[in-house]
Amino acid sequence: MIYCGFSLSESFFSRAYYNEFKKQMEADPTKKLRIATIFSYAANEEETEDLLDEENPESTSGLDQSPRDFLESAIDDYNKLFNTNYSTDNDGFQSYYKDLSLRMKNKEIDLLIVVNMFLTGFDATTLNTLWVDKNLKYHGLIQAFSRTNRILNKIKTFGNIVCFRQLQKRVDNAIALFGNMEAGGVVLLKGFKDYYEGYVDDKGKQKPGYIDMIEELEERFPLSEPSIIGEKNQRDFILLFGALLRMRNLLLSFDEFAGRELISERDLQTYLGRYQDLRDEWKNKKDGDKEDITKDIVFEVELIKQIEINIDYILMLVQKYKDGNCEDKEIVVDIRRAVDASSELRSKKDLIEAFIANVNDYDDVFSDWREFVKEQKEKEISTIITEEKLKEDETKRFIDNAFRDGELKTTGIGIDNLLPPMRRFGGGSNRAEKKQTVIEKLKAFFEKFFGIV
Repeated sequence: MIYCGFSLSESFFSRAYYNEFKKQMEADPTKKLRIATIFSYAANEEETEDLLDEENPESTSGLDQSPRDFLESAIDDYNKLFNTNYSTDNDGFQSYYKDLSLRMKNKEIDLLIVVNMFLTGFDATTLNTLWVDKNLKYHGLIQAFSRTNRILNKIKTFGNIVCFRQLQKRVDNAIALFGNMEAGGVVLLKGFKDYYEGYVDDKGKQKPGYIDMIEELEERFPLSEPSIIGEKNQRDFILLFGALLRMRNLLLSFDEFAGRELISERDLQTYLGRYQDLRDEWKNKKDGDKEDITKDIVFEVELIKQIEINIDYILMLVQKYKDGNCEDKEIVVDIRRAVDASSELRSKKDLIEAFIANVNDYDDVFSDWREFVKEQKEKEISTIITEEKLKEDETKRFIDNAFRDGELKTTGIGIDNLLPPMRRFGGGSNRAEKKQTVIEKLKAFFEKFFGIV
């Protein structure tokens, strides 16, 4: 969520940000974000820095023609994205506001650019980052910053604030006025150099920096070694690489980090692949192991997703491979490395490799991929139905609903309704085994095709 403040006109920077994002996405098809923007008439900006006005989503009557035309165009983009029909007239704008609010809470919007809006009466616990380009202070600063401070779960335990203005003194003053200056819940970032090179904390303990972590990773777990042997070494790698992912995520908020990553994208993907291999292996460890060495292990799944490779990127590599008459086998290696590094694409590896194996049979990689996936999906669900003697109509309806909802529900009576008739008496254990087998096959099917159909 981006919060913008202006000096030239209320919507000037909002338009600049929105148009720049559209420009970059049009130039690079792999950059796909669901972006929206909203603003309405506001009072004099200089008067509202310390106490933001209650937003009024019901009217755009105070807007000049130029910003109103821009907002109309942005809402038109939104209508095309979500198949809606909103506008800047009073009723249409109010409905747009409500729909946008709901989609934000449901994580259907990746980036929202606002002007003095979505600050009061709005609470989306999944919102994790606020970019601020406004000289906020006092109540207005706390009001804006609080949009990201909702603790959601063990993954989201805090919110991130990225400022494009010098607000440190104003932050200190606001915290001192409205809260406890020594409060442990407020964490102000150190400088780039501290995180990059390491620093000594308030207790005199040396904290390793990003450079230290990279050096330890390459020294202890070199990519020249085909695998990581031994549970202790695997545990050490998981902890180190997880810490490195967290540090990298933090450093990405600094412009100085660009070009100073110390690790190539290719090597990072290889390490990510090993990290996820271990995640799969450790996830399947039996409870009967004599010692549970996984109890303090947390796999940074959300951080992996932040550097995900999407299917469009993979298809671009496939197109490049095809254009070269399938002679550059190194591209195939790059594709496999990228897929292994992705938590979302790993389950689709067989599907991707089957498509690559016959890529010369296709004319247009992107459109033929969609047809290929559609055909494979129909073929594989039919195979499951035949092998498990499931009810065809009920099973296909169940799967369609799972793709629609983004979740395969294995509780309740949904699965039971798919199973073939079985003996009422004496067949309880067999039915339970049958149900579990069906669940496992349908889960694997869902993971394989979800997100690409």
